[in-house]
Amino acid sequence: MHMADALLSPAVGATFWAGTIGTIGYCARKLKENMDEKMIPLMGVLGAFIFAAQMINFTIPGTGSSGHLGGGMILAVILGPYAGFIVMASVLTIQAFFFADGGLLALGCNIWNLGVYPCFIAYPLIYKALVRVDSSPKRITVAALISGIAALQLGAFSVVIETLLSGRSELPFRTFVLMMQPIHLGIGIVEGFVTAGVINFIRSSRPEIIDSAASGRPLSSGTPIRKVFIGLLIVAALTGGALSWFASSNPDGLEWSIAKVFGKPELPEKETGIATALKSVQKRTAFLPDYDFKKPEAAAKGNGRSSWPAVQPGTSVSGIVGSALVLAAVLLIGLIIRALRRKSA
Repeated sequence: MHMADALLSPAVGATFWAGTIGTIGYCARKLKENMDEKMIPLMGVLGAFIFAAQMINFTIPGTGSSGHLGGGMILAVILGPYAGFIVMASVLTIQAFFFADGGLLALGCNIWNLGVYPCFIAYPLIYKALVRVDSSPKRITVAALISGIAALQLGAFSVVIETLLSGRSELPFRTFVLMMQPIHLGIGIVEGFVTAGVINFIRSSRPEIIDSAASGRPLSSGTPIRKVFIGLLIVAALTGGALSWFASSNPDGLEWSIAKVFGKPELPEKETGIATALKSVQKRTAFLPDYDFKKPEAAAKGNGRSSWPAVQPGTSVSGIVGSALVLAAVLLIGLIIRALRRKSA
C-alpha cells in the first residue's frame, strides 16, 4: 500500500507530510518523557524485521493480486504506540529514499496510512480492549485478527480519500473504494494471523516485553532480551536475504485496484512540478531501486519476473542492506532520544 506521487496533489502530500512530522514530534516527546532504554535494541531489530517482511508479497487467491505485511500492529503491541510509530516511519523513509518504494511526495501519506491507524486507533481501541493480562493465545489471535483488519481497512480507505482530495478524476470515489476495501480485507486477514504468530512467539519467550508495552512500565533490569534480539535478527536476515525470492509477482492491492478502475496499475506522472523534482531526488538517492541493482533505462522497462522463485542477488543484497540500514537508523534515533532524556533529567 505504498502510494506513488502520481496519486497525490502537492497540497495533499504536503498536508500529510505536516501531519506526519507533527505525529513524529509528539511520539519523540512522549518517548523522551518515558522511554524504556532497554527496548532500544528491540526497536531496531523489529524495524529490520518489518523492512524485510514487507519485501514479501503474498498472492491473494483468485484475484490476481498480492499483498504484503504492514507491520504496524506488531510494532504497536510489542513496543507501544509511540515507539512503534517512530519505527514504522523509519522503515518507510528508508524504503522511499534508498529503494524507491513509494514516492517522496507521498511519504507523509504512506507513514500516516501504515502508522497512525494501527498505532493510535486499532491498538488502543480494539486490541487492548480485547486482550487482558494472561489472555490465551487464541484470544490474542482473535484480537490481532480484528485489529489488523481494522487498521488495514482504515489505511486503504485513507488512500481513497487522499486521491479524492487530490482531484484524481481517473479514480472515481465509489468505484475505487469498491476495489480497495475488499482486496485489503483479504490482505488484512493474512496480516492478522502473522501478527498473532509474532506476538504469541514473543509472549511465550519473554511475556514481560508485551506486558511492558501494554502497561507503559519499563522492563525490570534483570529481564533478558538478548535471545529475542538475536532470534529476530536472524529471521530478518533470512527473510530479506532469501525468502524475498519467493515474493509474488502479482500487483499489490493498490496497483491491482488502480488497474481495475483506470486500466493500468499506475497513473500517468506529470512532467513538471514538485513531484517531478522529488522523483529526480529519489533517482539519485535510491541506490537499489525496486530492491535490485540499478539497470540501464532500457533494461528497467522490462521489469517483470520471468521465473518463480526469483533468485536474484540484488534482491538479497537489498533485503540485508535495507534491514541493516533500518536497524542502524532506529538505534541512532533511540540513542538520541535517550541522550536528550538524560540531559533534561
